[in-house]
Order: sequence, then C-alpha cells, then structure tokens
Amino acid sequence: DGNYEKAIECTKTYLLFFPHDEVMNQNLAYYTAVLGENLARPIQPREEIQVYHQRSLMEKELLFFSYDVFGIPFVDPDTWTPEEVIPKRLREKQKVERETAARISEEIGNLMKEIETLVEEKAKESADMSKFIREGGPLVYEGASVTMNSRALNGSQRVVVDGVLSAEECRALQRLTNAAASAGDGYRGKTSPHTPSETFYGVTVLKALKLGQEGKVPLHSAYLYYNVTEKVRRMMESYFRLEVPLHFSYSHLVCRTAIDDKQEGRSDNSHEVHVDNCILNAEALVCVKEPPAYTFRDYSAILYLNGDFEGGAFYFTELDAKTETAEVQPQCGRAVGFSSGSENPHGVKAVTKGQRCAIALWFTLDPRHSERERVQADDLVKMLFGMEEGDLEPEPEKESPAAIVVGKDEL
Repeated sequence: DGNYEKAIECTKTYLLFFPHDEVMNQNLAYYTAVLGENLARPIQPREEIQVYHQRSLMEKELLFFSYDVFGIPFVDPDTWTPEEVIPKRLREKQKVERETAARISEEIGNLMKEIETLVEEKAKESADMSKFIREGGPLVYEGASVTMNSRALNGSQRVVVDGVLSAEECRALQRLTNAAASAGDGYRGKTSPHTPSETFYGVTVLKALKLGQEGKVPLHSAYLYYNVTEKVRRMMESYFRLEVPLHFSYSHLVCRTAIDDKQEGRSDNSHEVHVDNCILNAEALVCVKEPPAYTFRDYSAILYLNGDFEGGAFYFTELDAKTETAEVQPQCGRAVGFSSGSENPHGVKAVTKGQRCAIALWFTLDPRHSERERVQADDLVKMLFGMEEGDLEPEPEKESPAAIVVGKDEL
C-alpha cells in the first residue's frame, strides 16, 4: 500500500505541471483503482513542489505583466506554464509573432529548395556541357565531318558523322555482303530474328577475309571491311577523347531486306528499342546492368552503306522506349556513334521496302572482353598483306575514309 501511496503522490505532483498528460492520468487512475478511491483521494502532491509551483506561477504573472505593460522582455524557460498566466493581449501578440516566424521559416525553406534545385540544374548543365566539350575531339580522317553532336541529338555521348565512306566503297561493301553473307548469321540461322517482315543477312570480318583468301569474294573488299572498322574504332576513340583504347567486342556487316508480301498492316519495328549493355525495363524506367546483357559494352556505332530503301530510320528514345529524342536517316558513308549505356536507348524503324545495309560494331574498354575473332582477323591480315596494326595509322590522302559500330543487336 505504501508503494501505491507514493506512486499516487508522485503522479499528482507531475500532473501539477502537465495536467493533461494522457499516460500519467492513466497511471493515476490505475493506482487509485488498486489502492481504493477512499484512500487515494486524500493523497496530495509533494508539499515542497506545490510551494515551488505556486511561487513560480506568481513570479511569472508579475514578469509577464511587466512585459505587457512596460515592455520589459521575458522569455519563459518552462514548457508547463499555463496559458492563462500570460495576459490576453500578450498572448495574442505572441501568437501573431509565432505565426509570422512560422511563415518566414516556411518561405526560407521554400527558397532554399529553389536554390538547391537551381544549383542541381546548373550542376547538371555544367556536367552536360563538359560532356559536349569533352566529346569534340578530331575525327582523325579527312573527308569525315560531324553532322550532329550530342546537343543536336538531344542527348549525351552521341554523334553523327558523314563522309566516312565514298560511294564506290559503299557499293563494294554492299556487294560483299550480298556475296558473302549468310541468312541469320549471328542469330543461329534465324533469318528473321527481330521481325517476321524482314530477312536478315550478315557476315563477320573474319569470315569475309577467309572467303577472300579462298577467292570466293574480292579480297580487296574484305580488307576494306576490315580496314574501315579499324578506322571507325580510332575515330570513336578520338572524337570521344577516351583516355584508354577501345577494343572490338563484336563486328558485323549486315543487310535487312523487307519481305514485300509481309508489309501490309505492319506495326512493329525492324529492331525494337533497347540498350546495348543493360536490360531495359521501359515501364519501370530502369535499365538493369546484369547478364544476359552484354554489360561490358561501352561504345556502339553503325556505318550505313546505303539509303535507297523505305523506312529503316535509326532513333534514340527516353528510358520509356516511347519518347523519341532524335532520328538518324541512313545514307552511304553516314555513321552514328554513341555510348552503350542507359543514356542511349535506341531502335530501328521498320524497313518497308528495299534493302538496308550497314556495318555494325560494339566496343569495350575492357581488353578481357576483346572479340576473339578480331584477333584472328588481325593475324590473317598480317599474313595476307604483311601488315602490322601500326601500318593502319591514318594517311587521309591515301586511304579511304572510315566506318562505325554496334553488335549482335544490329542496327
């Protein structure tokens, strides 16, 4: 009983200062029920605390009166002081001051958010600008010129270059494709890997060189294919000002041909929107960089051999795979190059008539993922032509212009 009496005394003492405290009122009700109403009612708060409480309230009444009448400031150090101790006029004044302070605080908070947003936008603009500035390196070869940069293409790490191949070189490479390419090459023999409305033919650099060695295709055309891909690699390195070399990850000379009797009512793409080094989830607006994606790809490029077909435009989108940001119309000697990450989702619109041919390559900055066939092709070129890789240094007035890149999702 003694413990409950002390508990009630302490509870009532606490409630002198915070009479509306819910938990403490529940405690008082419990102790009273246990001890009994008759025994609990006479128990008072601790006497010395009651004296302190009453004296403190009287002092505060005087101090608040002085503040109200004579303007002598008083800041109450306690949170328990009852509102009625403060004169009504002073209460109203303090209420206005609190509301003003809250409004000013809110305005300052909003202003700080605006400043943070502006700083972030400026930082992004600076970062984007640094990319634009960084990616403006020389193209290395005469005759090639930048037609559209990242800004013109509404993105980052993007470029369109014209004059990479001459008309005769385009024709030679197109003839090489039609003579050497296999149906569904690179897609386990699937002749229509991306759409049933088009057939797909392709040939790798090594296969073309071997066919040239066997006399089945013109050897000079096979070497042109090899040489122009090397030139494109160097152009990409130089234009994007890369500090480490690019290595071939996959190389393919490909043609897509529209199937005439399968174009009516067609609504698909020649190649649906995708990202080269991650798995695009357009609904979630994310791109997951994990297998089976080719996560080691860093830069991609395509060199077009012709433009005498209908449809087949290359285009960039936002991560939603729907919002188109830029379009590139293929033509002989035109190349589009870009970084392979989530900043550059892209696709190919339906080829509705004719044949669309291009050299497609992907590059990696990681030598561990270099294309094995490329090493074999390098060795074969050395054997056939007695050339080292260093012999391919640019001599623009003597050598033909260059090409460009993607991989087994040929564009």
